[in-house]
Amino acid sequence: MEATLPMKVLIVEDAQEMVDSLKLSLSIRWPDCVALAARDAQDGLHLVETESPDLVILDLGLADGRRLEIVRQIRGASDVPLLLISAAADEAERIRGLELGADDYVVRPFSHKELQARVRAMLRRAYPARRRDERVVAGDNISIDLAAGRVYVDGREKEFSAIEWKLLSYLAHNAGTVVSNQTLTRSVWGLNYVENSTIKMCVRRVRLKLGDNTQAPRIIRSYRGRGYCFELPR
Repeated sequence: MEATLPMKVLIVEDAQEMVDSLKLSLSIRWPDCVALAARDAQDGLHLVETESPDLVILDLGLADGRRLEIVRQIRGASDVPLLLISAAADEAERIRGLELGADDYVVRPFSHKELQARVRAMLRRAYPARRRDERVVAGDNISIDLAAGRVYVDGREKEFSAIEWKLLSYLAHNAGTVVSNQTLTRSVWGLNYVENSTIKMCVRRVRLKLGDNTQAPRIIRSYRGRGYCFELPR
């Protein structure tokens, strides 16, 4: 119940298995969460500055050796909630990380429930006035419940894959704004690069499920060279 838009989390971690595990943990509790990933401190700091995440999860075991320096740099650039992942033996490093501005830490190995509880507590402290968007976007014969993650077309519920829902909800939350492929790549797929054809096919699948005309769409419109815009007819 913490965010007005799909929560955006930046994971700074160089082990892909851990990235996948963290993304799974977040998606279990927050299905529409947008998870970005950076493999080193430099890329992590860049994404903090350009993507304005709601939360950063940083592994103190980064191989590039800049694990505490990035804590200082992130805190110098942003007051974003910062959760550290630490090995059990790194008490001194955890303490130093907290002194430099981190908000909390979790020790490996940890459960999905522990991570979710710590993230939820941090979001509650950081954004006390924010609430999840509970509005229903409706128009024509379509109803999109952004809070519940349900879509109804002609009164019948439609099933969407995780990535299709992320795409639809992101565009719906930004209704009336043309969203570029680059923004969708980072905010929906959580990657630095996705083929334009992949985005195009996902958009097409969503259009079909909404009953949108794929040749002359009225709901998810294409703007050549610019991106896509959600414009639900009323």
